[in-house]
Amino acid sequence: MRSNPVVWFEIYVQDMQRARNFYEAVLEKKLERMPPPTAEMNMEMWAFPADKETAHTSYGACGMLVQMEGFPSAGGGTLVYFGCRDCAEEASRVVPNGGTIVREKMSIGEHGHIVLARDPEGNMIGFHSM
Repeated sequence: MRSNPVVWFEIYVQDMQRARNFYEAVLEKKLERMPPPTAEMNMEMWAFPADKETAHTSYGACGMLVQMEGFPSAGGGTLVYFGCRDCAEEASRVVPNGGTIVREKMSIGEHGHIVLARDPEGNMIGFHSM
């Protein structure tokens, strides 16, 4: 049985190009376009990179940006943390790419450090490093 129960996340956005530009620049990762689950679903989806063979059985979660009518962005109740080597590095790329820093790098004791930010869509996100 897996130790991490989180297997999926979605960040809803209104401006997909702006959101993609932000996440690709800040995380320095290319997102992959995904087809809608059905032809009737009018949505655009871009997945964060993941090892699709082991993602649901190993530590970590898969996820994507989603633009879909009726699903607004900006401040929903979800906070996604992106793991990184040093969260200050990703934080340094937030503002130049249209986001804002909510909380600069801070210690969370023996659990490492975090940075809290908002993407250009208004979604709160976090960066975590040991």
